[in-house]
Amino acid sequence: MQFERREFMAAGLGFLSLPSVESLIQGAERKYKVGACDWSIGKWQHIDAFSVAREIGLDGIQVSFGRPGDDFDLRDEKVRQDYRRASSDTGVEIASLAMGIFNDVPFAVEDVAVDWLSQCIDVMAAMGQKIVLVAFFAKGDIRGKPDLQEEVIRRLKRLAPKAEQAGVILGIESYLNVDDHLRILDGVGSPAVQVYYDVANMHYSGYDIFAEMRRLGRERICQIHLKELGHLLGQGPIDFPKIRDVLGEIGYQGWLIIEGATEKGRDVVDCYKENCRFVKELFAAE
Repeated sequence: MQFERREFMAAGLGFLSLPSVESLIQGAERKYKVGACDWSIGKWQHIDAFSVAREIGLDGIQVSFGRPGDDFDLRDEKVRQDYRRASSDTGVEIASLAMGIFNDVPFAVEDVAVDWLSQCIDVMAAMGQKIVLVAFFAKGDIRGKPDLQEEVIRRLKRLAPKAEQAGVILGIESYLNVDDHLRILDGVGSPAVQVYYDVANMHYSGYDIFAEMRRLGRERICQIHLKELGHLLGQGPIDFPKIRDVLGEIGYQGWLIIEGATEKGRDVVDCYKENCRFVKELFAAE
């Protein structure tokens, strides 16, 4: 199903609107919201993630969406109400959802994974959410597996019309390089399927993350993970000031979601307070 850009924007994806000329020229005036993954702050798919995020000073949280019947299963309207209440009480928004469950139940192989992603689209529509991370790691890794990549295209093509109708984006997070990502996106042919770009995954895979982000561009990167391995943000090999510059260059205005970036032996909350301060100062984020 081919979808015109103006129709897709009318479906509710306002973050795809073009940035002002001034915001592109005066990068220091750009404002971002800063969040973290619920699993990174020790609260995987748990409502306490909101209070921990508030303690850290985050604007939002990326919320996990797992198996049916798990604790805090968002398929349940009562759980959704509890999450809305927690968000309102703490002032911490839901930045996006994430299906890390696909690292154990591979989307490319297990039919139930397609059903779960379809259910997630329904939940996102009910919650007013726009982005879900669709993970392809561990058992779900499709790097160097063209047959599985083709199956992912087929499965996403089945779900893309529903995602378009709901006004949501399915964000692929994987170890694939930019060429493979683009081949999948072009194969699906829907603006409802984009890339969830993790700078550490790509950097440590040996890719030129700056060239990749430029090639994908604002309209094919739905959200960003700012991550480092074994270091706090800004204390490892990844050049975050250059990431800031490239995101400004392509006009990205979405959430900045912190993942990982802890030091061995240190309290996670303390690490994330430092990470949050670093990101807000570097990106001039509110």
